[in-house]
Amino acid sequence: MKAISVRAPWWWFILHAGKDIENRSLNFPLSVRGTVWLHCGKWWEDEEVEWDADDAMTMWRKATGDGGSIVPEDGWDSLKEWCGCIVGSVEVVDYVTQSNSPWFVGELGIVLRNPVALSTPIPCRGYLGYFDVPDLLIGDAA
Repeated sequence: MKAISVRAPWWWFILHAGKDIENRSLNFPLSVRGTVWLHCGKWWEDEEVEWDADDAMTMWRKATGDGGSIVPEDGWDSLKEWCGCIVGSVEVVDYVTQSNSPWFVGELGIVLRNPVALSTPIPCRGYLGYFDVPDLLIGDAA
C-alpha cells in the first residue's frame, strides 16, 4: 500500500482533529486515490512544531467553531516518539486547487477522509511524494 509522509503536528490533526486537507505544491503527484498509510516525517524542531501547532489550532477553531484548544494527551513533545513511523491511515478522495476548508492554504489540497490512528507507531523510513510500504512491515496493524 502507498503512504504519504506528513510533518508533526499536522499528521496529528489529520488523525485526531478533523484536518481534511493536506496542502502540497502543484507538482505533487495526483495519481493516488483510496486508503494510504499516514507516515510521520522524522523532522522535528521544537519551536517550529509549536508555531505549526498554533496555526493548526487556529484552523481547527475555524473548522469546528470551538473557541477552546485541542492537544495530544501528553502534549506536543509526546509526538517526537512517532517521528519516522507509520501513525495511521487515511483515504485520499480528491485533489483540489480551491476549497472552503479552513485547512486549505496551499496551491494543491489533497482531500482526506476516514482517518484511522494506530495505537502503536510502526517504524518506517519515509520519502517525498507517495511511497510504497511493504505489507510485511505493517503485519497485523492493518
